[in-house]
Amino acid sequence: MTLEVSSPSASAPLTASTPACSHSPGGAYAGKSKWSPWVKKPLWAATDPHLVASVDGEAGAQTHLARHLTLFDLICIGVGATIGSGVFVLCGLVAHSYAGPATFLSWGIAGLAATLSGLCYAELAGRFPAAGSSYAYSFIALGELPAVLAGSCMTLEYVFSASAVARSWGDKVVEYSKANMDPDSNHPILNFLEPGGGVNPFAFIISTLAIGLHLRGVRESKGITNVFSLLKVSLVIFMTALSYSLFQPANMAPVVPQEFGIEGVFRGASTLFFGYIGYDEICCVAGEAINPSRNLPRAVIASLVTVTILYMVAAVALTGMVPYEDISETSPFPDGFRYRGVEWASHFSAIGELVTLPLVVLVSIMAQPRLQYAMAHDGLLPPIFAALDSKGNLWYGTLICGVVMIIIATFVPFTYLNDLISAGILIAFSMTDASVILLRHKSPENKPLYLEKLLGAFNVLAIISGILVSYCIDSLQGQCFAAAFGLLLVAVGFKLHKVCAHSPAESTPADKEGFKTPLVPLLPLIGIAVNWYLIAHLATFSLVLLAIYLVITFAIYFLYSAKHSVANTTGWTRHHQAVSNGEGAYELTTGHKIT
Repeated sequence: MTLEVSSPSASAPLTASTPACSHSPGGAYAGKSKWSPWVKKPLWAATDPHLVASVDGEAGAQTHLARHLTLFDLICIGVGATIGSGVFVLCGLVAHSYAGPATFLSWGIAGLAATLSGLCYAELAGRFPAAGSSYAYSFIALGELPAVLAGSCMTLEYVFSASAVARSWGDKVVEYSKANMDPDSNHPILNFLEPGGGVNPFAFIISTLAIGLHLRGVRESKGITNVFSLLKVSLVIFMTALSYSLFQPANMAPVVPQEFGIEGVFRGASTLFFGYIGYDEICCVAGEAINPSRNLPRAVIASLVTVTILYMVAAVALTGMVPYEDISETSPFPDGFRYRGVEWASHFSAIGELVTLPLVVLVSIMAQPRLQYAMAHDGLLPPIFAALDSKGNLWYGTLICGVVMIIIATFVPFTYLNDLISAGILIAFSMTDASVILLRHKSPENKPLYLEKLLGAFNVLAIISGILVSYCIDSLQGQCFAAAFGLLLVAVGFKLHKVCAHSPAESTPADKEGFKTPLVPLLPLIGIAVNWYLIAHLATFSLVLLAIYLVITFAIYFLYSAKHSVANTTGWTRHHQAVSNGEGAYELTTGHKIT
């Protein structure tokens, strides 16, 4: 199967017939003479070699993903994928169990962590506007095995979070039905809603409908995404405004309840980070964005600003309307209105949540087939994940990941998924932060890999510091150890900044006028430290699940991906050709045939 590959000046076919170690004048080879899990994809091979199409999508419709997503579409994807269970469910859980009136501070801390990584996403999305998001960035900066790890963590975000939200929606249907029916009546509808055994039929229904819509293609689903994103934002604004009209200042005192303390605020931030999952889906549909170098960074930043403001204002409204002890952990706003005797608002908000929450399921799963598409093109997944149907849709990949999502949503309760997903995404965010540093800095010439070693040490110290602050800060000995490792963390970060100079590395066309993350490496390093700190606050059971999940990921990599990897078999080769305007065209040869 031949794919057309566009460069700024010309295009050339992507073929499958170059030996692993071939070179051409002016060319480059990304692989090595022997297998290595650290082989990196070269910059020129990552500036959208697989995903180039005309804006209208007519040319090459059966081999390319068309660029048809506008800035407004991208913002709707970001906001639509982000706002959901965070404000509809977790806001109440954190207010009741972790932070009380200080829930808005938890949202702010989680938002800070998301923004630090979001700035890195904004730069890399504009610089490498191809499908894959953290997976693509990690492949360029960190290597193949880290890229697979990032892709695995992103699957937690896309498939598992879609499953979690579908399950949350199904639980809300059950709760709303019980609130309006006699739970002791043995009504057939209640028996259907709760058949027992942990099965949730409505989670199955909404998951199946979302996958069915995606099988029709993104063009059909993006209109629905835009409409429902606007409806969802309108619903949050309505609930917030009405809550402020019922605001009682006495409910906000004390802001940080003594029973929770500042530790509860940070624990709440770790849980609420789930509410920010989704904005990076913008990056995973980059291969379908119009004018990606400009629109992708704008969409990422606009989505983060929008949801952070909505979250913090809504949290203040909720905890001011209802005493935190009485806030529902599963349906905070509808139950809050009922608590204050405003029944019509309770019904309206509950129905509004049931109507708009499925959008998160729809948008969350949208990015997974694109991630699989990128990985399959690199030989790390079977070719079927990159196969397009006659309309240019990723039908087979969508069906496979959709079946997995439906099974998880139907049989696995929401509480088992929340912290697991947050942990995986925080790792992916840290890898994106590290990628910006590695692409913007370089090791000293007399110290190869010095930058990589410092960055690895920084991550290890950040993990240890997070654990010490989370679990040992109550004792004097724990405080001393936490302070010592904190100082080491700062010292390594300072050393990295002073010794590793800015890199004049190969640039991409988008680098000249694209968005740049400010204060590199300071902001990415702070982002990494905050991410690991939040991970340390998550439930131990979820971290054990994450460890098992990553072991399975490594097993898949060594049993399949390593044997079929483009980087470790045929590699990429660029052939420069003279053209009339003096610029070079190139041919990318991967040797990996997609059928």
